[in-house]
This record gives sequence, C-alpha cells and structure tokens, in this order.
Amino acid sequence: MSEILFYQLSKFPLDRALPKLLEICLERDWVVAVQFSSKQRCDAMNNYLWTYAEDGFLPHGTREDGHEELQPIYLTYETDNPNNAMVRFVVDRASITNPESYQRVVYIFDGNDSEALQEARQQWKLMKASEHQLTYWAQTEQGGWEKKA
Repeated sequence: MSEILFYQLSKFPLDRALPKLLEICLERDWVVAVQFSSKQRCDAMNNYLWTYAEDGFLPHGTREDGHEELQPIYLTYETDNPNNAMVRFVVDRASITNPESYQRVVYIFDGNDSEALQEARQQWKLMKASEHQLTYWAQTEQGGWEKKA
C-alpha cells in the first residue's frame, strides 16, 4: 500500500509549484521520478529546472542525458523507473501506473481545467478502491498547500 497525495493547482501553475516540491524531496534525501504526459512537456521542464532559480538548480536528468540510475530526480514521459525512485510525481494528466511500486505517489492536477479535475476525481476513486492511503491538498493563496482530506 502506498501513500498517494493529490495536489490541486489553482493559484500558481505547475512550473512554479513543482520545483518547490522537488526541493523538499531532495532535502529529505528522497529519490524521485516525475512523469509527464508528453515528451515535449518533459523536455520543457528539463530545460526549465536548470534555470528556474537564480541561486541554484535542481539536479535532474532524462533518458537522453544518460546515467538515469544516478539521477536524484528523473524526468520521463513513460512509466520507467531506472533510478529506483521512492517517490513518483504524476503531472500534466499522465496516468498513475503501479502506485504500489512507490512509497509515495504525488498526483498534481490543474483544478482550473474541468477535464483534469474530472480525471483527478476518477483517479481518486480508483486509488481509494485499492485501499491506498490518500490525502488531498489544495493550493493556498500564497502558493503553499493546505490539507483538505
């Protein structure tokens, strides 16, 4: 059984929220995989994470970068897990697969997109039926997170 966290974006977009969540994971020495819905989106985030902050970067890589097994943050648009991540982020309406393979799955969705919201509700129902431990987090006005369920 895995811990599955649903994070609803409403105030700030993914490119502002994801780096902060990844920073927390690295502070905790968690190995992470981030799954996107397309190669284009994965490539865009790969480039962005090198420059999102003036005073630092998030160490990460993709299959194209090589040494996938050594990446503390592995970015992908597939279901692979070559870095043996313990935490999997599922973003951009990608599908959750094999949640039991991870200690924690973080499903991030855009609450302003009615289709994404509906998909998140479907995922919640599926995961709830599988008896995983679920929590739901809503974005605050300041961009932080508040536990709602």
